[in-house]
Amino acid sequence: MSPNTLGALFMMASMASFTFNDVLIKMTNGQVPLMQLLFLRGVLSSVLIVLFSRWLGAIHFRIDRKDWTLIAIRSCSEIGAAYFFLTALFNMPIANVTAILQALPLTVAVGAAVVFREPLGWRRVSAILVGFFGVLLIVRPGTDGFSVWSLYALCAVLCVTVRDLSTRRLSPDVPSMTVTLLAALTITTFSGFASMTVEWVPLTPRLTGLIVGASVLIIGAYFFSVRVMRVGEISFIAPFRYTGLVFALILGWLVFGDWPSSLTLLGAGIVVATGVFTLYRERKVSGG
Repeated sequence: MSPNTLGALFMMASMASFTFNDVLIKMTNGQVPLMQLLFLRGVLSSVLIVLFSRWLGAIHFRIDRKDWTLIAIRSCSEIGAAYFFLTALFNMPIANVTAILQALPLTVAVGAAVVFREPLGWRRVSAILVGFFGVLLIVRPGTDGFSVWSLYALCAVLCVTVRDLSTRRLSPDVPSMTVTLLAALTITTFSGFASMTVEWVPLTPRLTGLIVGASVLIIGAYFFSVRVMRVGEISFIAPFRYTGLVFALILGWLVFGDWPSSLTLLGAGIVVATGVFTLYRERKVSGG
């Protein structure tokens, strides 16, 4: 399996984990203050990461100063991404907010080409742009589908772009589980202090179950989001972020009854086609 193919699989696993996590968070219906929710999820996920990492022996903190700086940038970006995305998620259909985040393949691939001078061939550029056109069919800027909450989602796009590019710069000897744990601890610490300004609410068994489930899923989301930026070429892997939109469309319909319009379905079809085409090209070039 080539590094690009492996990266594509990591990306799809990351998108699935994030989307299922988002569904569980959205199912709380705003009954738990956002900062309380993030803190509780962060505490549980951090404990689970430590236990899992110690069992695997896959974590250490012997890290160079340059990598510590990158991890700090990445962790701060993770805080911004969580805040802006979840705020938008509570106020928009999950498919709509996820669709806006599909601008990421374009922003990350272009960022990698500018910052890291990674090659960006015309076929990959075309696949990214065609997929982005599919996203525009879903979002439809200038219509009721675009609101102030869409701006929150766009801020999340900026934060995730910085997060992914800083991850790309990390040295190979920095364990992915270490980065995952530090991201979880940073969000937990920030939300813990922020939650002191809001009134906490008691948790019902249903809310507890949703938070526990989200805590488990966010570990996979964090871990795969780190791994995906450390293999292959970003311009190849980036379009596979679009699979998150497919998960969001299906789960949004099944769980929340948000049936997509014809234009949304057309846009989703275009998004899927770009990913399939890119994977086909990679296998053909690598002789697979």
